[in-house]
Amino acid sequence: MFRSRSKDEQAATATVAASSQQPRDPQAPKGRPTPKRSDSQARRRTLATKPGDRKEAARRAREARRADLARQREALAKGDERYLPARDKGPVRRFARDFVDSRFCVAEFFLPMAVVLLVLSMLPSMQATVTLVWMGMIVMIVTDSIGLGIRLRKQLSVRFPEESRRGVVFYAVMRSLQMRRLRLPKPQVKRGERP
Repeated sequence: MFRSRSKDEQAATATVAASSQQPRDPQAPKGRPTPKRSDSQARRRTLATKPGDRKEAARRAREARRADLARQREALAKGDERYLPARDKGPVRRFARDFVDSRFCVAEFFLPMAVVLLVLSMLPSMQATVTLVWMGMIVMIVTDSIGLGIRLRKQLSVRFPEESRRGVVFYAVMRSLQMRRLRLPKPQVKRGERP
């Protein structure tokens, strides 16, 4: 009653099922036994991931990712618009970068000043002075950033009235917080030049 089929019988039914490529009626019997779940899962796993293919595909994906990152790094260094990341692409973002790079920003001197102030704060006699300088520096950075944002917003509305300007002011303020040498993409204009 509950006996297993012989291998010959299973092979015969498999060849019959493989040879009949016509779509069968959903109500008709399928003509072969239902495979065990473990067998069908194992077959799916071996078809989906062959060990050599999986390693080869991972290696190719890794190499492609490395090549893309190298191309992006080179584009960030040269300012090549084609390979820049999405956050840096477009004429509006380019204008914002040039606008920030063409002027002195108080915020770009924050890191060197912070190091000096941290060293000076170790001296007990200088702590009150250091605290006042910290506060003054923060007020100057906030004031300069607000002024930068207002001026940039005016320039963008004049030069790019039809373009989307969403997030560009924040992008420019974040760029102004970085030291000029460390900015990516590298500055394309000199200080004092008009963007």
